[in-house]
This record gives sequence, C-alpha cells and structure tokens, in this order.
Amino acid sequence: MSENPTPEHHAGFVNLIGNPNVGKSTLMNKLVGERLSIITAKAQTTRHRIRGIVDGEGFQIIYSDLPGILSPAYKMQEMMMRFVSESLRDADLVLYLVECGETKYDEQVIEKLQKMDTPIILVINKIDKATEEQVAASTTFWHNLLPKSEPVQISALQGKNLNFLLQRIIEKLPVCPPYFPKDQLTDRPTRFFVSEIIREKILLNYKKEIPYSVEVVVDEYKETDDMVRIMATLYVERETQKAIIIGRQGQAIKKLGTESRAAIEEFIQQHVYLDLSVKVLKDWRNSDLLMKKFGYAQS
Repeated sequence: MSENPTPEHHAGFVNLIGNPNVGKSTLMNKLVGERLSIITAKAQTTRHRIRGIVDGEGFQIIYSDLPGILSPAYKMQEMMMRFVSESLRDADLVLYLVECGETKYDEQVIEKLQKMDTPIILVINKIDKATEEQVAASTTFWHNLLPKSEPVQISALQGKNLNFLLQRIIEKLPVCPPYFPKDQLTDRPTRFFVSEIIREKILLNYKKEIPYSVEVVVDEYKETDDMVRIMATLYVERETQKAIIIGRQGQAIKKLGTESRAAIEEFIQQHVYLDLSVKVLKDWRNSDLLMKKFGYAQS
C-alpha cells in the first residue's frame, strides 16, 4: 500500500506597498488578524517595516507593512523609502495597493515593478466608496500601468473580498517550508509595539508638524508580579515642540500617558505603569547616528 503524499506547503514574503493613506496598515491588520500596524488618517503614519506572520494549514505568509511612497524631505524619509526599495528586492509577492479612483504614482516605483519577475497583485482598495463604473475605470487605469499584475478589488475596512485575496496570495507563493515557528506572530519585540502605540496617540492628539517631529524610545520594559513598568522618552527637535507635548501644567502629556497606558494594557493584557519624559534632540531626523539608534538603518 502506497503512503499518502505529503501535502504541499507554501511560504513566502508578501510586501505591501503604495501611496500614503491607501489602507496598507488596515489591510495588513485584517490579514494578520492582529493590530500590529498603527492606523490614523494622517500621512506617514507607518515609519518602519513591520512584519506580521500568518500560519494556516499548508501555508505561512510573512506580510510586511511599509511606509507610504513619498519624495523624501529629510534623512528619516530617505531611510523609510529605503525600506520600500528593499522590499521590492526580497519579496516573493508584491501587493501594490491603490485607492479606487486615485491616479497618482511614483514613476520610478512603477518602472521597477514593470521590470520585476516577482508576481504582483494589484489591490484596488476602498471599493465600498465607489460605483461599479468607478471601480472598473480604476482597475483599467492601474492594470494598463502594471499589465503583468493580477487585479483584485477589495474593501480592507469592511473586509470585502479578503478571503479571495488570501487564496490568491497563497496560490502565488512558492512551495517552501515555514520560515518562522508556527506560533510566532511577528519578528518585532513587544517594546517596538509599545513605542508604536504611544506614537499613534501622539498622531491623534497633536496637530501639524508635532507628530512628525517626535520619536518614541522605550528605555525600560520591566515585568513584575502585578504589572509591567515602562519608561519611555519622547524625542523632539525643538524646545517649542517639547512645550507643546507637555502642555499647560502638564495636561497634554498627562492625557497622552493615560490613553497610551490603556492601549498598551489592551495590547499586552497586563496592568501597566507608564512614565513618559520629553527630551530635545536638535534635527534628529537628519542625523545618521540617531537614525541608526532609532532603528531606521535596518529593515
């Protein structure tokens, strides 16, 4: 009697790229089933390359949420765009995400995608906000630019067509054993997600340039029997920014701390003591040394 053949296992790296605010982080969180990437209505919310790992019967998908494509204005943004360039080289599959109706694109990125042999799924997002005619027109526009891609129309927010998208992703990945243990969710440590949660609250609570001038560093993450003690520093570029972060009589940073602590407790499912401090590092976004310290020199 012949033995049953071992079923094929598909595994690979799936990288999400696209313009700012097209829904990459929303889509990744839906596909992973966990809230790994922070989401706000502001552009440039995602700064780092964030990987989420999804396992199922016969497959492992390593998703990468990447910063939105932009023209860099300072060194930090140059590093962010380096993550995007690297993602085009190491992907087993690229999800190029666009918002239904948008026509803006980076010519260099499109040219690289056109020359790649890597499979591309053209993801037309936010179809819940468009008519059938608009979806069809948008699909035609983008597919003309990327004729080798496979278009899939979705609504990441509403979860529409995501099961079909998942199936197409699995089918396009190479036959390969898993890269990570089957119970691993991400390659990032908890400290990283704590800093991202705090940064999300900064994006939601402060206006204009302030959120983009702040970097969050978790200096201490110590677990005790009854809680987790977290010490974090918020680095800004100018004294005036520090004053705004702290607020009148410390009210702004107190509100930030309260909201951040609640969100961190929900994420790690433990009681948290959170201490926030603010320091000035002049022009940190243009410093090679500080970029490395803050993790922008690695993907």
